[in-house]
Amino acid sequence: MNKIRRKALADIQEQLEALKDQLDALKDKEEEYRDNIPESMTEKQEKADAACENLDSAVDSLEEVIGYIEEAIE
Repeated sequence: MNKIRRKALADIQEQLEALKDQLDALKDKEEEYRDNIPESMTEKQEKADAACENLDSAVDSLEEVIGYIEEAIE
């Protein structure tokens, strides 16, 4: 791989890292929200739980993509 493509991939990797950090912060906020929902509001808890799980999966997926890009750069 040439220097120009390596640089382009590194730029994309940097952008993905920033997005991953943003998603992780939102996931933390959603977890905090979920943890403070009264037990009597089970439907809201379930929806917040699903959102947390999906955000966690999104973060994991971005980490996987970032890993693939790192391998391509090497």
